Amino acid sequence: MNSFFIYSLTGAGLFVLGLYALIVHAHLLRKILAINVMSSGVFLLLVALARHSGEPAAADPVLQAMVITGIVVAVSATALALVLMLKLHSATGQTQLHDDSGE
Repeated sequence: MNSFFIYSLTGAGLFVLGLYALIVHAHLLRKILAINVMSSGVFLLLVALARHSGEPAAADPVLQAMVITGIVVAVSATALALVLMLKLHSATGQTQLHDDSGE
């Protein structure tokens, strides 16, 4: 069992775990954390692909740059989501989104 398989399996597991939490939980903070777990799984998969794609001594710098850029975007998106959640909490007093489908 090589490191590519371990990283890929762990990344896929993190993504599935985050997707499950995103679907199951109604609290917005838990949804934000689930999206962060999903993005960590994607980053781990990209790191595994970067290491596996080329020579054994060198990794693909394009995929490494994508991971670094993705981390910066994920931190910014998390900050924005937390601010929006706090605004929703101050406006409505709740931290959950309700479905107004009329049922």
